Amino acid sequence: MATASATNTEPQVVTAPAASTPVVLTPSAIAKVREIMATQDPLPAGLRIGVVGGGCSGFQYSMSFENQAGMMDKVFSFDNLKVFVDATSVMYLNGCVVDYVETLEAAGFKFENPQVKSTCGCGSSFSV
Repeated sequence: MATASATNTEPQVVTAPAASTPVVLTPSAIAKVREIMATQDPLPAGLRIGVVGGGCSGFQYSMSFENQAGMMDKVFSFDNLKVFVDATSVMYLNGCVVDYVETLEAAGFKFENPQVKSTCGCGSSFSV
């Protein structure tokens, strides 16, 4: 595990899952991210997971592919899949589990976050 010092601008890399990992990806989520990443050209370096302002309840989850980590990112590795999380989002994702689910009605990534106090009626945003 590499650590960042005060003079080093490289992001900290944490091999997950670990007790201090704020977010955990299930094996099905990792597999789906890899499947989607394989269709990208050029191949991204990893997945960014974050929390952004918006929606009826104040916050929404965001997921996107990135070519490199930002200076203030925490970088987590799930089965050699890099996941980038900005310093602010780490606070809101503490204990969050990201899963990929497929049902007859829908398929998509599901966030199970113990930090969430309430969600909106449509289920796309939350408050803490």
